[in-house]
Amino acid sequence: MFALMFASYFYLRTRSTDWPPGHLPPVLKYGAANAVVFLVSIIPAWLVRKRAPEGDRRAVRNGLLLLTLFAVVATIIRSFEFTTLNCRWTDNAYASTVWVLIGMHTGHLLTELIETIVLLAISFTPKMEGTRLADAAINSDYWYFVVVTGFIVDLLIYGTTRFL
Repeated sequence: MFALMFASYFYLRTRSTDWPPGHLPPVLKYGAANAVVFLVSIIPAWLVRKRAPEGDRRAVRNGLLLLTLFAVVATIIRSFEFTTLNCRWTDNAYASTVWVLIGMHTGHLLTELIETIVLLAISFTPKMEGTRLADAAINSDYWYFVVVTGFIVDLLIYGTTRFL
């Protein structure tokens, strides 16, 4: 789905001499803040990914707690980011594409937040062993996906409106 939306965005870009068409570029402040949050959040994701196979429950719990905090902060920043896109989703094809891209990424971010909270809750019980530790490691892989897609979405929404 992301690939189709990226392709749609670039297709629309080739059809317009003004970019973004009829709008000011989105305000960079919240997009840049979220990019920093995502970048730093790779550290606890890596920690969980590394320590889960070793069975280090305490390190996994601490990493999941940090990932939860990063996801909450990113979600709060994202709520402000929606207000600074300088377009409504109904304005034109560009605006709709921007809102769908941010919306899809937000869906993945919220899914990751919920999954991390559930794993964090389990980490405080004796059930955090075996497959649950593997689940924590897989959760980190999904976090990497959220980070990478977040960077690509930011590059499209903030970079192409300023540099292309």
